[in-house]
Amino acid sequence: MKALIINCSPVKTGATAKIAEIVNDELKDRYDTKCICIDDYDIAFCKGCRSCHKTARCVMEDDTLTVMNEFEEADIIICVSPSYWADIPGQFKSFIDRCTPWCNTHEPHAKIKPGKKGYAIALRTGPGMPECERIIGSIEHFYGHLEIECAGHLGLTSVEYKEEVEPRKQEIIEFCKAV
Repeated sequence: MKALIINCSPVKTGATAKIAEIVNDELKDRYDTKCICIDDYDIAFCKGCRSCHKTARCVMEDDTLTVMNEFEEADIIICVSPSYWADIPGQFKSFIDRCTPWCNTHEPHAKIKPGKKGYAIALRTGPGMPECERIIGSIEHFYGHLEIECAGHLGLTSVEYKEEVEPRKQEIIEFCKAV
């Protein structure tokens, strides 16, 4: 089985990347893992033309299809997202918007293989969990429209820098045991 771990942050070396690395390390003995960073891909903003509602394809050409091919290959998808103003980063939101051709709210729509499980990990710098819950909600909403089963989530508060991940490592390891 294949697991895709996505660093949904534009920062490739920060706390989000560190968490994705821990997840990868914990899963690589049980799954064929692949870690990607959303910022490594050229994903343009959705133009809102709704052409995909009629054709199940986007009129724009960029790396959205490349990332969706990674989704297609994976059995398990784990999105690790920091909080940017109480929600997911813009780069990841742009990707989600561009996934409208695969969205099950219109016909025809493109599809990925069924039976996938999705997990969400959210982190934020402040102490309150509601912000993490909002991020998790955004990711799980996205999974729902792709018909990916929401199988679990983890919220981590008071994490801003990668050095603050180490004291939380056991929580991440415990989460990974259920994946």
